[in-house]
Parts: sequence; C-alpha cells; structure tokens
Amino acid sequence: MPTDAVKPGRASLFYDPKIRGYVYQIVLLAVVAFLIWSAASNAIENLRAQKIASGFGFWHNAAGFDVNQKLIPFSAAASTYGQAFWVGLLNTLLVASIGIVLSTFLGFFVGVARLSSNWVLAKLAMIYVEVIRNLPLLLQLFFWYNAVLKPLPDARNSIALPGSIFLNNRGLILPNPQFGPAFQAVVIAFFVAVVVAFVFYRWSKTQQARTGTQYPNGLITLALILGVPLLVFFFAGSPLSFELPQQGRFNLTGGLQIFPEFVALLIGLTTYTAGFIAEVVRAGILAVSKGQTEAAHALGLRPGPTLKLVVIPQAMRVIIPPLTSNYLNLTKNSSLAVAIGYPDLVQVFTGTVLNQTGQAVEVVAITMAVYLTISLVTSLFMNIYNQRMALVER
Repeated sequence: MPTDAVKPGRASLFYDPKIRGYVYQIVLLAVVAFLIWSAASNAIENLRAQKIASGFGFWHNAAGFDVNQKLIPFSAAASTYGQAFWVGLLNTLLVASIGIVLSTFLGFFVGVARLSSNWVLAKLAMIYVEVIRNLPLLLQLFFWYNAVLKPLPDARNSIALPGSIFLNNRGLILPNPQFGPAFQAVVIAFFVAVVVAFVFYRWSKTQQARTGTQYPNGLITLALILGVPLLVFFFAGSPLSFELPQQGRFNLTGGLQIFPEFVALLIGLTTYTAGFIAEVVRAGILAVSKGQTEAAHALGLRPGPTLKLVVIPQAMRVIIPPLTSNYLNLTKNSSLAVAIGYPDLVQVFTGTVLNQTGQAVEVVAITMAVYLTISLVTSLFMNIYNQRMALVER
C-alpha cells in the first residue's frame, strides 16, 4: 500500500454549511437588535424633545377616575393607574374565560346538529352558522347592546323575575351573596372533592384498562363535587345569606348588578365564536372514517354512545388545533368591548390611562405584552392537551 498518500487539505470554515448557518443567524440577530435599538432610541429622543414624560413612574400615580365593573376594590380617590390595569385585565379574563366555555358547548352542539338526521335541526344549525359567521362581530355587538338590551325598561319599570331578580336597561339585578367566615371551609371542601374525584377517575380508568370493569364515574364525580361541599356547608351552620334587591319608587337598591355591556359582549363573543367552532367540530366528525361508526353499531352501541365514545374522541385530534385558534381569536376580539363601553383592559388602560398620562409607548407595550402572554399560555395548555389526545405510534 502506498505510504506517501497526500492527505486532503482541510476546507475553509466558510464552506461548512453548519458554520455558515450560524454566521447568518448571528448577523440576522444583530440586524434585528440594531433596528430595535434604533427605534427605541428614536422614540426616547422624540419624547424628550416634545417634553413628554417616559418611564413607568405613572404606575403609582392616583387614577382619579372610577370603573363601574370591578372584581377588586377600586375607587377614583384612593386607587392608582396600576390598580386600574389590574381591574381592566381581570375584566378581560372574566369575559374571555366565560366566553370560551360557553362558545365551546354551543359550538359542539351546533356542529353535531349540522350532521343530524333530523332535517329541521340540521337546517337550523346551518342557518345559524351561515348568518353568524358572515356578519362582522362589531355589528353583532352593536345589535345585542343597542337593539336588544338598551330598549329594556328603566329602573322604575324593571321587569320582576322569580327569585327577586330584576331586569332593566341597567342590567340584571340578582340577589347579592354574603359569605360568612366559615364559608372558607366549604371552598376548601370543594377543591378537596375535585382532587379526590380526579384521583378516582384516573384509578377507575386504570382498573377498566386492566380488568374491563366500568365504574359510574359521572355519578361518583357529581356526588363528590356537590355532596361533600353541601355536607360541610350544613355542618358549618349555613354560612351564606343573600342581600335581596329592593325596588323603590324610582330606583333599585342593593343586589348584585350584571351590567348590560358585559352581557352584550359575552353574548356577541359566544355566538360569533361558536359559529366557527361548529364548523371545526363538523369537519372533525366527518374526518373520522365511517367504518368506525358502522363497527360500533355492529357491536350494539346506540347512536348516542357511538358519538360520545367512538367518534368524538377520534375527531378531537382534528378539532383541537383549529379550536385553539378560535380560543385565541375570542380573547383578542374581546378588545372590541371598547365600542360598547365595557371596561376591559383596552378601554381602561389603553384608553383612559393612556389619555390621562400621555405615555403611549409604555401603555401600548404593556397591553401588547399582556395579550401576547395570554395567547402563549392558552396555546401552551391546548398543545399539552393535543399531545395527550394524539395517536401514539408504536
């Protein structure tokens, strides 16, 4: 064998695709960082030239305005802009979380109804989807607020409903719950019952997979979640009372008020998003092979259990990714609340606080960061759920 073979020379690092890729990424990051730094410097110089204050010192300044709907204590005299931010954020999270739950139930119902063998039900579901989905959400919010809720009678002529409930153009007035100190034990019992029900559910599923024995999970879960807190409630001396609204000659006093802006926004977001979710559910069900349904029927399953136990679990693998997008859209669409006066984050913080402080850069940046965080957290949980539902190939 030749011993004096010439070894090939080492190629330049520039021709290594891996090294070249790193160089391109570093250059790109440097360019992006330079652009961000230039934009920030330019904004700071312009603000300084116009003698506009910058920074986050305004956070602790007195707000000087009030908010009608608030989940935490807030007043014009004693609260700050920072507390106004939390009031708006909690209002946004409240309407978004309730809207996601309600639109999911309504969307699944309409989506399944579109595939029903009942001709009338299927056509009604189709009309709902086509009408709701093709109308702008802002227009629907104006409809619910100005055409449905605003024409209700004034407080003097409130509509009395059973249970000391009153309805007027100021909203729905309900009995206001008053919680005693011992009610904390009821809350603790509820969460303990939820944990026990979850542990039992996991245990029953394991037992079913191992032995084939089925347990009445629904009944046991319901008994735990309702029965345990009720027992603690009665043993604690019923630490809950209600302040009933009183109708005077000109006005209503007392009670818990649900504002019409909140109701209009919740109805608009729920019905609008449910129209899209219905189509996602319909597409997911149609993606499941018809043979799965036929096999379930051949085993003696009725249509209801077939849909619940065979079709929907397989359809969820198709439904979940677009369902996540609809949840994100619902949360972002809640910013349209400013059009009907609902005090969400945009209306309170990016509206009132920005106008009073004039610090647009800081306020808008905080608001954008909040919506980005909400979207990323929602996507994270939905992706985890999607991974649990995905097929595991062996």
